[in-house]
Amino acid sequence: MDREQDLYPPIKAFLQRQGYDVKGEVGAADIVAIREGSDPVIVELKLKFSLALFHQAITRLKLTDQVYIAVCKPKGRSARRMLKDNLALCRRLGLGLITVRMDGEVEVQCDPGPYAPRKDKKKTERLLREFDRLEGDPNAGGATRHGIVTAYRQDALKCASHLAECGASKGSDVAMATGVTEATRLMRDNHYGWFDKVEKGIYGLTDAGYDGLKHWAYSWEQTD
Repeated sequence: MDREQDLYPPIKAFLQRQGYDVKGEVGAADIVAIREGSDPVIVELKLKFSLALFHQAITRLKLTDQVYIAVCKPKGRSARRMLKDNLALCRRLGLGLITVRMDGEVEVQCDPGPYAPRKDKKKTERLLREFDRLEGDPNAGGATRHGIVTAYRQDALKCASHLAECGASKGSDVAMATGVTEATRLMRDNHYGWFDKVEKGIYGLTDAGYDGLKHWAYSWEQTD
């Protein structure tokens, strides 16, 4: 489908099968569908998702609660994620979402309705645990130039700083000196490539570890 108008025939046919009388380009709306005993339905058409499309649909909510946006079904590697994200946005805004496949098949992804999200208690608890573990305020909100300082990275920095000062050490000694109870496992897992196992239970600092201390120096200072 190359034009917005190409979306109209399959959507019109779909709505007519639901018993609606359908007309295109009524006032400012792309599609208006009327059925006795039901609120009018408005559908705004675009070939793909855009901020302008959502703006148009939100404006139509002043006329009826039954507002849909309709787009060609996304294709490509990021299609599933794109559809999922925009579906969530439609639900949050109280909009319906229709996608049209290249073969003209119409799929209603969601109908308009009030947004009532279910809270994920596990994710909330994980967020609060990370907040409690994070020392100081090392991240400027929205800033990612140097990456995000997590509580895990702070623990790794503590271990690296100890090794830089004291040389290769037992994991238990690092844990006692830094307060990082999982120091041995952290250095063994070595997610950042900062640690080197010198011998059983003893770890040293790699060149990447020294570089990490330099790179994260500003963030490290914010936790002191």
